[in-house]
Amino acid sequence: MNSPSQIKEGSPSRAAAGPTTGLYVHWPYCTRICPYCDFNVYKNRPSLDEGAWENAFLHTLKYWREQLEERQLVSLYFGGGTPSLMPPHLLGFIIETAHELFGLAPGAEITLEANPDDIDEARLDSLAALGVNRISLGVQSFDDDALKQLGRNHDGAKARKAIEQVAAHFSNFTFDLIYALPEQSLAHWETTLRQAFDYQAPHMSAYQLTIEPGTAFARQVAQGRLHIADEHQSAQFYERTVSLMEGAGYDHYEVSNFSRHNKRAIHNSLYWQGHDYIGIGPGAHGRVSVQTQNGLERIATQTHLKPESYLTNAVSQNNGHADYYSLTPDDQLTERIMMGLRLSEGITLREGDYFFDNPDRTKAMQEMVSEGYLTFDNARLATTKKGRQLLNSVTAHLLA
Repeated sequence: MNSPSQIKEGSPSRAAAGPTTGLYVHWPYCTRICPYCDFNVYKNRPSLDEGAWENAFLHTLKYWREQLEERQLVSLYFGGGTPSLMPPHLLGFIIETAHELFGLAPGAEITLEANPDDIDEARLDSLAALGVNRISLGVQSFDDDALKQLGRNHDGAKARKAIEQVAAHFSNFTFDLIYALPEQSLAHWETTLRQAFDYQAPHMSAYQLTIEPGTAFARQVAQGRLHIADEHQSAQFYERTVSLMEGAGYDHYEVSNFSRHNKRAIHNSLYWQGHDYIGIGPGAHGRVSVQTQNGLERIATQTHLKPESYLTNAVSQNNGHADYYSLTPDDQLTERIMMGLRLSEGITLREGDYFFDNPDRTKAMQEMVSEGYLTFDNARLATTKKGRQLLNSVTAHLLA
């Protein structure tokens, strides 16, 4: 295996070839389950079998190396859950194995999601030494009451300190904020954003609170114990977010994401641009282009949700898959529109494209262009600011 320092310096072991590809690793454990979260997460265990996890990840990475033609990874993303809780040895093992089997492209982005209460100076030093070069920090708010309502373990002071520590160790980092919280005023959100600008982060994500089925917040809303922003209020929050972020020098390149100095998220952009990404770990999704007897097919994958099932199947089946199927042309078009229209530059549609086989879709597109929700110029279909604000409705109308 290569040493972490060799990985950081580049010198990938393989030449770049094949489709642009990233690797997503899902770590399912959290110290606490947030009431708004609908991800595949489980309560963190004080101890776990690192050898079993190492063996499972090794099998799945070898499986994908055999399935895919020779190609390098442009990104490696540790998400969750809370991957900052992952044992350092296991984290390093995955990075080294991915580098050995695939090769990491020069400048490859290696991101790890972290909570403010899970990091300190020593941990950040360790992560950098292992090869991590980008931190995604789950801040959500600087307000103690809001953080308590969101079920977070950290307070505002810890959030601020964590950002300062991350900024001192990594030139590339991002942090998340959530707006339109229950009873939150627009003035309160503006104060939060202005505080965030003090850190000059190269990248920030601002998400509107959404109530997902099956979450604690969903149950509270159903019981009338939690009141969320209505459509008009949500629009006000969104418009003010975009205005303030752009005024602070951020490029609003995706519905909920903003960057400075061309520091767009490389890995997340793979999703939005329709590139390949391998998904490993419990409940991880993937999209890969695989050469079959029928030609090059776009394959969708999902691994087993429960950690125990994943660990067993990753070894017995060499992949941990619970689902593996080929996407139809209509499936691919749906994903291309739903994901690509999230980006400010949109997607390319040319005459002869599968989209134009359906006259109802072209009619819907023309209607929304005339109404100011979309633009279509030089084969580029994109949402306007007005359209991005109502993205779900726009894409649903296009695909009806």
